[in-house]
Amino acid sequence: MLSERRLEVLRAIVQDYVGTEEPVGSKALTERHRLGVSPATVRNDMAALEEEGYIAQPHTSAGRIPTDKGYRLFVDKLAAVKPLSSPERRAIQNFLEGAVDLDDVVGRTVRLLAQLTRQVAVVQYPSLTRSTVRHVELLSLAPARVMLVLITDTGRVEQRMIDCPAPFGETSLADLRARLNSRVAGRRFADVPPLVQDLPEAFEAEDRGTVSTVLSTLLETLVEETEERLMIGGTANLTRFGHDFPLTIRPVLEALEEQVVLLKLLGEAKDSGMTVRIGHENAHEGLNSTSVVSVGYGSGGEAVAKLGVVGPTRMDYPGTMGAVRAVARYVGQILAES
Repeated sequence: MLSERRLEVLRAIVQDYVGTEEPVGSKALTERHRLGVSPATVRNDMAALEEEGYIAQPHTSAGRIPTDKGYRLFVDKLAAVKPLSSPERRAIQNFLEGAVDLDDVVGRTVRLLAQLTRQVAVVQYPSLTRSTVRHVELLSLAPARVMLVLITDTGRVEQRMIDCPAPFGETSLADLRARLNSRVAGRRFADVPPLVQDLPEAFEAEDRGTVSTVLSTLLETLVEETEERLMIGGTANLTRFGHDFPLTIRPVLEALEEQVVLLKLLGEAKDSGMTVRIGHENAHEGLNSTSVVSVGYGSGGEAVAKLGVVGPTRMDYPGTMGAVRAVARYVGQILAES
């Protein structure tokens, strides 16, 4: 374990390197920070930090820079994340409240995160495997044609056209709608199939074929929609950090194009707490020079998806973590109210 003083020196090195982009020397540290010890003591502390792998000397520079291990300790020992200012919070709320539907919420969240953090923003759509049915609407388009509209608790809306095997009257349709909603409203997708399997038996023989067709379309929709989707934005922000990526930025851009990589990066939605993965903690080789800050969001205290940012390891961690957490909280509120 590092002594509190050496931890203070490490914190000062991280802050200066993130702020200046320049390797940090002992003289600059003692001038900029009130460490309460002589430059010689700071030099000794830096030598010890280097020996233990928390900082390193790049090429022939006199200064030192944090390693992945150094950033990791810095993040683990953070006393607090940087809160957003009141104007920033109001701006976030106003911007997100203008969204008209779920796609718009996700799109606005991506743009907002990318602007606030000046990193690459990644937002996962609410996972339907953890969603519940809010309402099922059935609309008659023709005597033997029905539109099914599935609305989830996260505001996702799915529509399907159904060609019925026989004409289906308005009265029967209203009956089916009422019976269906009484059984499935508020239920998780996975729980729906057994709840509706005997529904056709409640109808006259000539209507059972149509009821079965509507139910099979509903169940197919529930299964289809369990695939995960995400949106990414702010990739151009990476070009500002060209010198932070050894050799080239290309492996990072290629990794960001792979949805599977990004979903793994964000992690499981059920792990809703703040996650910070630094450098080589990212399993994908193309992302070894990046850090990923992610957190779960959702309505009613349960995370339904993750959002986060990807940037260089030389990142303002307290500020980025504060912004990611604040945006997640507001998105959760919007979903709860939608």
